[in-house]
Amino acid sequence: MKSFNYEAKAIRVLFGQSTISQVNAEAARAGVARALVLSTSNQSDEASRVAGYLGPVHASTFTGAAMHTPEDVTERALEIARSVRADGIVAVGGSSTIGLGKAIAIRTGLPQIVLPTTYAGSEMTAILGETRNGVKATRSDPRVVPKVVIYDVDLTLGLPVGISASSGLNAIAHAAEALYAREGNPIISLMAEEGIATLSRSLPAIVARPDDLEARSDALYGAWLCGTCLGSVGMALHHKVCHTLGGTFNLPHAETHAIVLPHVLAFNAPSVPEAMQRMARALCAADAIQGLNALCTRLGIARSLHEIGMPEEGIARAAELVVSNAYWNPRLVDRAQAVEIIQRAWHGHTAQ
Repeated sequence: MKSFNYEAKAIRVLFGQSTISQVNAEAARAGVARALVLSTSNQSDEASRVAGYLGPVHASTFTGAAMHTPEDVTERALEIARSVRADGIVAVGGSSTIGLGKAIAIRTGLPQIVLPTTYAGSEMTAILGETRNGVKATRSDPRVVPKVVIYDVDLTLGLPVGISASSGLNAIAHAAEALYAREGNPIISLMAEEGIATLSRSLPAIVARPDDLEARSDALYGAWLCGTCLGSVGMALHHKVCHTLGGTFNLPHAETHAIVLPHVLAFNAPSVPEAMQRMARALCAADAIQGLNALCTRLGIARSLHEIGMPEEGIARAAELVVSNAYWNPRLVDRAQAVEIIQRAWHGHTAQ
């Protein structure tokens, strides 16, 4: 018998179509009367839609959210929040915007309402990663958990195919590590396997038919499951590598996860055979790593860190950061092994 602890996070979730229209009612439910809407500059149209549904509750909008939550961006958003006396945050977007909302919440205690537009899943977690002077630090704090998450499938219909694929693989990474997490439990393992299976079916359908509403709905459901997994158990080597690479070299978050995942799983696989069996089953493959390689090929994502802008001379520095203040991992990793993992990902070798 395996002993375990399980603690559910109390996040209100609305899932469906046109659920964006409920944001005003949810703001009232959360006690928000003056909301600051957050987005990236590329999603200012979505921010305007949210502001329209909020009506008189909308106090101001900040469209400067950026990857990896730089502290200077947070400070600029905080100035606006204070100037309009905001008493709540409404974030519409992916991990950049959601991270900004969390960074504001941990400094102010303001409640958050989140409308995800990608499959990253960070909206379901108490995890905040922030970047200062080129170094990304991650912590877990219940104060950054949103009050409400509104999943509106319509908000994902315009998500470009490439971002859909990479953010979906980012979500799969959350579930994959949950399968062998130190704090793992049977409930989270069930959710992780279901999340991986759902995304592995729906993402190729989205690549083939970006406007496939059923596939978009399934992918968003899978992202919710995978995000819940990440929010319920700890992270391991994969997330440490990706947080290090993203914060140090300003690499795109989702693409970094998608490229690195097969290589870290291949390294960990000998130490976690049960987790790999569950992942293989979810991928409908005889072998988890081969199944993941095949999925990446079908999705047509970038396969090397070189393609997304990482300098080769940064590999040694990244490896040193990975093994310093390391996350727990089922297999110990030393500097040389970290270098090998990152080198393989940099060159785009096939994981094995």
